Amino acid sequence: MSFLVLLLVLWVEKFSALRQQLQRDGFFCTELARLERNGKSHPWWLMSILVLLPVVVVALLDQVLQPVAYGLLALPVHLLVLIYSLGRGDVKASLGPFRDAWRRGDEQAAVHVAERDLGVTGDDASTLLERVQGHLLWQAYQSFFAVIFWYVLLGPAAALAYRLLALTAEHAHGVPLRERAEQLRHAFDWAPVRILGVSFALVGNFVAVSRVMLHELLNWHIPAAKLIASIGQVAGEMPQGAPAGSEGLVGLDSLWELLLRSAVLWYAFFALWTVLG
Repeated sequence: MSFLVLLLVLWVEKFSALRQQLQRDGFFCTELARLERNGKSHPWWLMSILVLLPVVVVALLDQVLQPVAYGLLALPVHLLVLIYSLGRGDVKASLGPFRDAWRRGDEQAAVHVAERDLGVTGDDASTLLERVQGHLLWQAYQSFFAVIFWYVLLGPAAALAYRLLALTAEHAHGVPLRERAEQLRHAFDWAPVRILGVSFALVGNFVAVSRVMLHELLNWHIPAAKLIASIGQVAGEMPQGAPAGSEGLVGLDSLWELLLRSAVLWYAFFALWTVLG
């Protein structure tokens, strides 16, 4: 059933607005702000309410519905939870204003829209483009690859846990709570970011990726965003010092194609796993 849900997610992404309707975080953010205003609860207790409680509810619901009607009643639960757990926004569309400014050769406008829309800054054009490339890789990873990894491995509850941790780390105002959420998310990122790195090696520059991953494979302290950016850029053989203009966008297009090839590889592996399982 998991592979069927993954196929349905692709269909929903392409032909439906269900994702935008489901991914409404207002209630979660309101509860987060209310609990933080209380100020009397320990960060781990807040995490239990915000993350653990919804995850346990989804896990119990899945266990109850799985034996009924050959799991058909559990299918919509899986689909809805997985869609909600995907990243927010359209990763590729968010790059549109930056791409337009960069294509025109307007570096000042590119710096402005990168900071406004992507939260990315750079000291010069080359650094800015490199960081935008890293932003694309990280957003694609945390929006899609990490979520489906945990879904396939442990089910919808694990996918939901990943997204709720990400939302807590992003919206929490209290430093202790934000740090706890980031620590747990770092643990969740450790395995899937490295598996995506292996995928990059298989569909990109194998030798260059292997050289990077050999140094960082067991490094617990390297942030997932930094690791996936460095691996993706060598896998896609990004040109250094690309000038503003249409030539500078070739690297972004190459990275997007790298991500698409990796997604196809993951789906092929999941299909084979389903057949053999």
